Amino acid sequence: MSVKFLAADIEAMHTALELAGQCLAHGDVPVGAVVLSPAGGIIGRGRNQREELGDPTAHAEVMAMREAASALGTWRLDDCNLVVTLEPCTMCAGAIINARIARLVFGADEPRTGAVGSLFDVVRDRRHLHQTEVVAGVSAAESAQLLKDFFAAQR
Repeated sequence: MSVKFLAADIEAMHTALELAGQCLAHGDVPVGAVVLSPAGGIIGRGRNQREELGDPTAHAEVMAMREAASALGTWRLDDCNLVVTLEPCTMCAGAIINARIARLVFGADEPRTGAVGSLFDVVRDRRHLHQTEVVAGVSAAESAQLLKDFFAAQR
């Protein structure tokens, strides 16, 4: 079965990949994210900034959701979509649920720390009050290559 992605998913992922590329200047793992409003416009952008800011919570998803919440004037991101280049970790998966993100779109799987199907499946756990739709694999090859190149350069 082949999965078809929405044009908006691919376009948003392109922006997330550009943000991920900006991480390289600061030595951060290249992960980028955007939050789309219910109307489809970008209201939040984020990239990993843990090294740059010295903040363990400065993951791309968190940064994008913070900006989106500020733009909307509320922490509730009801009916918003989050597009991120890498499968979210446990912390980010929890933030996605708590922010009430309607739909999560991600690129590459993260077998070591992924919390949306790889290591855990926090987001799709039916025990949560809020349920988030998940679409995986959008621009997965491009997302994975960016990470492979980054870690190869670290060795």
